Amino acid sequence: MKFNTFLLHNADPAGNDSGATLPPIYQVSAFAYDSAEKLEKIFNNKAAGFSYSRVGNPTVSAFENRIAALEGGIGAVACSSGMAAITSVLLNILSTGDEIIVSTGLFGGTIELFNDLKAFGITAHFLDAITYENVSKAINENTKAVFTELIGNPKLDVVDIESVSKACRERNVPLITDSTTATPYLVNPIKYGADIVVHSSSKYINGGGNSISGVIIDSGRFKWDTERYPGFRDYIKFGPFAFLSKLRNGIWRNMGSCLSPFNAFMNLVGLDTLGLRMERCCENALKLAEFLEGLDNIKVNYPGLESSPYYELVQKELSGKGGAIVTIRAGSKEKAFKLINSIEFACTATNIGDVRTLLIHPASTIYTHSTEAQRISAGVYDDTIRISVGIEDIDDIIEDFRQAAGDL
Repeated sequence: MKFNTFLLHNADPAGNDSGATLPPIYQVSAFAYDSAEKLEKIFNNKAAGFSYSRVGNPTVSAFENRIAALEGGIGAVACSSGMAAITSVLLNILSTGDEIIVSTGLFGGTIELFNDLKAFGITAHFLDAITYENVSKAINENTKAVFTELIGNPKLDVVDIESVSKACRERNVPLITDSTTATPYLVNPIKYGADIVVHSSSKYINGGGNSISGVIIDSGRFKWDTERYPGFRDYIKFGPFAFLSKLRNGIWRNMGSCLSPFNAFMNLVGLDTLGLRMERCCENALKLAEFLEGLDNIKVNYPGLESSPYYELVQKELSGKGGAIVTIRAGSKEKAFKLINSIEFACTATNIGDVRTLLIHPASTIYTHSTEAQRISAGVYDDTIRISVGIEDIDDIIEDFRQAAGDL
């Protein structure tokens, strides 16, 4: 089956034999059983079932199963936000004294998280480019993971997952890929060698800008050496499910970063149209980028443009689609604000992946707590505008930016 058919028909969408085309919203805290013995077995992982929605819920499970199938993973764990997903992944692997290699082209909130982890004795080494050569040189005996966004937000640098995963395998270090901006529609990082995939499913997976959520997908392929990763000693018996078992029975469960059943349902509704929306958003983004590239007073960054250094990689890895984010430089902060304020229908909002076109000035908002060096490394300047292109008619989007940019 091709993407949209598989998306809609890869499994019973309701997870039961009721005939429902979507699962019901199990909006409950706890689940009752007819005997103490039955509940004891569930609590001790000796029987299938649900006990408490912080630990598991049928609606959330249906969402997890669909995402795992789409990404080609062996399982998934849904979280209350994309940041909760990233935090859970890292703390499931790392401990005091460990080091991690990360890209400078990260979302501002993720950069702030790595700053927070310093208090726990975890050190992040930032690389301007996540490549085979750079990663191979940077890995040392204390390196326990490599983390990168597949398409940087808003730097829009594209990572060659196949070559970077090779560098990680050679040194027995897991590769964690944030694929939020790519989505399963453009690429399955696991097929290219990534070990763990993370999404802020608040974005393109949800698609409607109505729910905050995150999700973690495990390939089940990484071999957890218990000498290097002693926290896995009690879980190595689960074989390929070691990572997910440790996650569910440890940091994710105990931190309480569960996804609400209602938000899981909203994600399931949005997920049905992921392929259609991404096709339209990517097509619109390319046409808008091509238009903006023709303006003398605007500098455009979009990996799907032939002028981009990532163009060939986009053709190879992302099915020729550069994603749905375009960034531009207007010449100064004042000009950037003027353009944003002159836009008539696109929304000024801090989100991506909505059906509506959204734009924001990253330096004064999502990177306001980053240092100047961190902002520049992430491709954020005083005159940068990030545009999350929606599904509107492209002629209207272009005309809106034409009139807004005319007086710069």
